[in-house]
This record gives sequence, structure tokens and C-alpha cells, in this order.
Amino acid sequence: MNGISVRTKLTAWYGALFLLAGLVLVVINYLLVQSTLPDPTRAALTTIDSADVTFGVAARTAVTSPGAAVQLLSGSLVEYRSSTLSTLVVGSAIALVVTAALAVLFGWLMAGRALRPLHDITSTARRLEAGKLDRRINLEGPPDELKELADTFDGMLDRLAESFDSQKRFVANASHELRTPLAVQRTLIEVAMADPEVTPELRKLGTHLLHTNERSERMIEGLLVLARSDRGLHTRTPVRLDEVVATVVRATASAASAAGVAVETRLRPRVVAGDPVLVERLVTNLLINAITYNASGGWVYVEVRGDPALEVRNSGPVVPPAAVPTLFEPFRRVGSERTGDTRNAGLGLSIVRSVAQAHGGRAEAQPGRRGGLTVTIRLPPA
Repeated sequence: MNGISVRTKLTAWYGALFLLAGLVLVVINYLLVQSTLPDPTRAALTTIDSADVTFGVAARTAVTSPGAAVQLLSGSLVEYRSSTLSTLVVGSAIALVVTAALAVLFGWLMAGRALRPLHDITSTARRLEAGKLDRRINLEGPPDELKELADTFDGMLDRLAESFDSQKRFVANASHELRTPLAVQRTLIEVAMADPEVTPELRKLGTHLLHTNERSERMIEGLLVLARSDRGLHTRTPVRLDEVVATVVRATASAASAAGVAVETRLRPRVVAGDPVLVERLVTNLLINAITYNASGGWVYVEVRGDPALEVRNSGPVVPPAAVPTLFEPFRRVGSERTGDTRNAGLGLSIVRSVAQAHGGRAEAQPGRRGGLTVTIRLPPA
């Protein structure tokens, strides 16, 4: 019975057990009635003897052959007995079929009612997300096994929500605390490099430290955005996605020109409901990622339309299909680990996915036919 729902299985069991019990009842009833009905031959002889005693000579005169009378009366009783048992079997069979159908119907309804708390648990689990653990079942009713399961599930959600909130607060607080010393370090390095008497070796070291400091600041900024988007959106406002994309394309034009990458756009009017700052960060990360992981003389194509709301395609190295799902994980890059690339902090697509999910959408990616990557963002309309 694989692939059959629990409700159907319970209904089938209810119907089968009722049908079995009905069959046993019909057999018992048939045997009782059969044993109660008199034997035809014995009943015929008893009837004739009674007639002799009651009517005497007149009865004997009327019945010329006692054997024929017994045979005639016995045949009538056999026919009556057979007719009675046949009527009993047919009537019982019809009643059994009708009541079995009613039992299956009521079994289906009762199974649905009994399994309703499980449907509530399933629907609640499907609506849960890492940043939206505020839904609870709150099952009401007697303290039975299903209520115990629902209460256990609610308790687990309370512990998970507390754990996620604690983790997000830690990331946000740690990021804030780290920004100040990094800013101080950058200022000290810049002041030291501004000294005209600094040696070439020290200037080279300072330049390397500035690049490292800049990468650390980008990573911390990315962690802040990631923590903010993971907490979900408290308010939503209409955002013109096409205007945001146009603004980001103009802001990244110098980076695209320096990398030798041509950016082409096709922007249709599209309004989404969300946070303008997070939406702009999503688009920025997508464009920077498409420009950075590209080839000299390559291209980036950005399109805003209905569904998906945003699509960004680029040329570049071939991306293995098996590596695509890992691109949305923090600090993961194709063909390298955490320290394999210093151009970005490794949080670009992670932030893209988190922001899309915070807006009730999703981010998907697939490798291009001749290299590069195609990222699509689906966002609900305003």
C-alpha cells in the first residue's frame, strides 16, 4: 500500500474490519435460523399424526395414501425452508453491502477528523523558515497522543527560534564591534603611508594591509546585511525594481569598464514590495559577482520582467552543475575554499538568497551553455 495516504489506509482498515464482522454476523444468523426451522419430513409426519388424532376416520378417508401426503407436505416445507433461507441470505447481503458503504464513508470522515491535527502540524512545518519561526500549532483538545505531539512540536519551535535569534544577535553584535577596530587600523595605515619618508618595502606592506583591511570590512558589512535579511522584514514598501537596477548599473559602470566587461540591460517596469536598501544590495551583489567572475572582453546581461522578476547572465569560466548549489553558501566559491580568492568576501550570493527569501521569493542559478552563470530572482509583486 505504498503511496497511499494514511487516511485512505485507515478507511480501508475500518471498512475491511466492518465487512469481516458483518460476514461473521450473517453466518451466525444463518446457522441460527437454519437450526430453528423444523425438519421437513419430521414436521410432515407430525402434522399428519395430529390430523389423525383430531379428525379420526374423516382424515383417514380423505387421505387415500399416507406416504403421498407425507411427500407432498414435506416438499412444501422444503420449499418454504429454502425460500426463507434464500431471503435471509439475500437480505443480509444487501444490508451488509449498504452498511459497509456507510461504514467506509463514516470511516473516511472520522479518519479525516482524527488526522486533522497532523495536517496542522504538516502545514505549519511547511511554512517555517529560518527567519520566520513564529508560527505555532496551539492544538486544543483532550490530552491525547496528538496533542502531546503538537505540544512537543511547538516546544521544539520555541527552542529553535531562541537559538536562531541568539545566533543572529551574535553575528550582528560581533560585526558592529569589529567595524571600529578595522576603521582605526585603516586610518593608521593610511597615515603611515602618507609619510614621504616611508620606504618602498613599508609602502608595499601598507598597500597589502589596506587590501586585507578592505576585504575584512566588506566581509563584516556582508555579515551585517546577512544577519539583517535573515531576521525578515518588519515593514514593506513599493520598490521600483527597474529603477534600482538602472541605478546600480550606473554605479558599477567603472568597475565593469576596468574589467573589460560590457553590461547590457533590458528593464521593464516592475514594482515589488520590500526594503529598498536590501533590494539594492541584492542587485549590487549580483552585478558585482557577474563582473568579477567574468573574462576580459566578456558580457553581462541584466533583465527585469514579470516572472522571474530579475535575471542576470554573464560570460566567464565554465561552472560545473554540481557546484551551483554550493554557490549560495557563505564563503564558498567554485574551485576554491575560503582563502582561494581575495576579490570578494564570499558572501555575495549568500546575501542574494537571504534577501530574496526575506521578501518571500527565491534565488536560483544554473550554469550557462558556454560558461558563466545565470541567476534568476523571483519576487512577489507589490
